[in-house]
Amino acid sequence: MKKTFVTAVILLLFSQLRAQERKIEFDEYKLPNGLTVILHRDKTAPVVAVGVLYHVGSKNELPGRTGFAHFFEHLMFEGSDNIKRGEFMKYISNAGGTNNANTTQDRTYYYEVLPANQLQLALWLESERMMHAKIEQVGVNTQREVVKEEKRTRIDNQPYGSIIGEIFKRAFKVHPYKYQPIGSMDDLNAAKLDEFIQFYKTFYVPNNAVLSIAGDIDIPETKKLIEAYFGPIPKGTAPIPRPNITEPPLGGEVRDVIEDNIQLPAVIEAYRAPKQGTKDYYAFNVLSTILSGGNSAQLNKVIVDQKQLAVATGAFNYALEDAGLFIIYSIANAGIQPQVLEKNMDSVVNALKTGLVSEHEFQKVKNQINTQFVTRNSTMQGIAESLANYQVYFGDANLINTEIKKLDDVTREDVLAVAKKYLVKDNRVVLYYVPKGTKSQYLKK
Repeated sequence: MKKTFVTAVILLLFSQLRAQERKIEFDEYKLPNGLTVILHRDKTAPVVAVGVLYHVGSKNELPGRTGFAHFFEHLMFEGSDNIKRGEFMKYISNAGGTNNANTTQDRTYYYEVLPANQLQLALWLESERMMHAKIEQVGVNTQREVVKEEKRTRIDNQPYGSIIGEIFKRAFKVHPYKYQPIGSMDDLNAAKLDEFIQFYKTFYVPNNAVLSIAGDIDIPETKKLIEAYFGPIPKGTAPIPRPNITEPPLGGEVRDVIEDNIQLPAVIEAYRAPKQGTKDYYAFNVLSTILSGGNSAQLNKVIVDQKQLAVATGAFNYALEDAGLFIIYSIANAGIQPQVLEKNMDSVVNALKTGLVSEHEFQKVKNQINTQFVTRNSTMQGIAESLANYQVYFGDANLINTEIKKLDDVTREDVLAVAKKYLVKDNRVVLYYVPKGTKSQYLKK
């Protein structure tokens, strides 16, 4: 039994090393209408992932009209001139595939995963979405109700569900990152049909999109199909607005207490952090793994295991195209006051500012990061999305092969430097989440 286990571990490590060594080859080109196309051929399984990433998120919205980008994630399934309402996803399921979409502050992404012989179906569906989606009042009214229900389910009635929104609106005062992708229901209710049509004409154009395909494809034949389905789509003519806003320094610690429908208090600390792609960004990714990379990571080891102050704790680097937040959270054990929890969270964080982490721990963290990187690009959908993301954010799809070196190049000294630079009280928002009706007692010192 022991021999079998050791053999399995060796094989797992070997497969991971092989995966890390495997270079993801791809073809990249542009159509005359501005559509960027990225193709990756992988014949290991007869499947294909087709993704279209539009460079539009909640940061591109106007004040008083928030929620448009996320709303369109739903609206784009309403159909087109050639697809009847409610039938978009039926085409996918009838072909034995899956599909989905997601929206962030920076972009909106749609994808299908299908048997390889159904590539043409995915291209037709996505070209229909790009060329002449149905933007009609009946669809707008339907999706307004869908989004309202999503907000009620995922945020309003979800314990701790409003944390990200409450953090961002305090951490950003000028930049549109202060608005969350779900947006304002009042804004969506007030918007007219013409405003939705104009949003579509502005952002859902080939020169604001990347078509990324990964899987068992024939490259020359796929290029012919792409030309047939996407070539006739005209380039957008409206200027594509991009916010050019630099958020000023936070100017001092921001604190607040928020009542929620919860039983256990929580403490959330959000530090202003660098935007994605910078050297400090990669150091923060390593730092977050040191604090929160599994049960043996520092936060869990101290706050949950040793001191038993919390039922859950963690940290993550919420990096975006223009800026970022480094968020640390803990949900208290019964009877533990938020003040006590915050003090001990700060103790763990401050230890990172006083000296280098051990070489042993640092190497363990680097191994975890390598594994996560490989895992993210282990599926056709993961590869397609990564290629599109890298191209849109950095103009370099080949980061799918080279970004891991940027993480490997992070030193213990880099981690110490970013901890000292960013993890200071004047650069953070602190929220206490407390049970309803108890806010006044948690304000006491």
